[in-house]
Amino acid sequence: MHMKFVLPSATMLALVLLTELPARAQTQVVAGMAPDHPTVTVTGNNYTPISILRRNMGTPADQLEQFPPHHVIGNIYYVGSKTLSSFLIVTPQGNILINTIFEMNVPTIAKSVAQLGFKFGDTKIILGNHAHGDHMEGDALAKQITGARVIVMAQDVPALAAIKPGGKRHPIDEVITDGDTVMLGGTTLTAHLTAGHTRGCTTWTTTAAENGRNYSVVFGCSLRAPDVITPAIEAEFNHSFQVVRTLPCDVLLGDHPAEYGMVAKFAKLKAGAPNPFIDKAGCTAEADIQEAMFHAILKEQATAGH
Repeated sequence: MHMKFVLPSATMLALVLLTELPARAQTQVVAGMAPDHPTVTVTGNNYTPISILRRNMGTPADQLEQFPPHHVIGNIYYVGSKTLSSFLIVTPQGNILINTIFEMNVPTIAKSVAQLGFKFGDTKIILGNHAHGDHMEGDALAKQITGARVIVMAQDVPALAAIKPGGKRHPIDEVITDGDTVMLGGTTLTAHLTAGHTRGCTTWTTTAAENGRNYSVVFGCSLRAPDVITPAIEAEFNHSFQVVRTLPCDVLLGDHPAEYGMVAKFAKLKAGAPNPFIDKAGCTAEADIQEAMFHAILKEQATAGH
């Protein structure tokens, strides 16, 4: 039997859990974690593998620090940190959480959910973009608190089995494959396998209603290529770039806020003003950067005789 415990508030719950979690550093991005070459230029900006990694991850403090929770569009809300995304989708039958981030972030996610006026305990489904600790390490703790079902892409199951914060086994309640849907309370999310960054990297799509219109929303999975691209990974990325460029998109979101310019768009949020997250023209901006880097790495490998 699943047993739930009750505390005076979600904020108190977050504080209690935080004291119980082991203190450990988050990912520190340092020179050597990724090379400083090749360089690509996209829309006038220069990128290298290490600059993209630093852009995505920020500092360990950035990864932990709560970003102001906010409404994105329709029934979708942001509840993540400054550099690691977590999204809450609210429905009449309970809520869906996409990306629990690191285990240390779970109390902060719970706090953000409460500040938006919702209950973390109403989370019924937990999804993730891909099997890396900075996106799905918190699944076990979030499930422990909420009793939510954890649904994962089949190709990421082996990698998830290796994510064991504090020795906790990674929970998996349902395994899905490319094209499967997850439905709750009138919201339908479709899973698109966009492998390359991980074998089961999953881009989720849904629709959200705002001011009488429906908008196509894409929760993009990272398209960042590894330092060495094998033939198998090359084939995965070639397929994935084709997929993401064909998805209907009015609102691009991502597993790192930098992938969709969250900070700049958040600064433009104002009552009565157009929603800055509706940005159809920007839907391929991240794919443009990552695909350019992907081809540059392949070219460099070929020149080096890999």
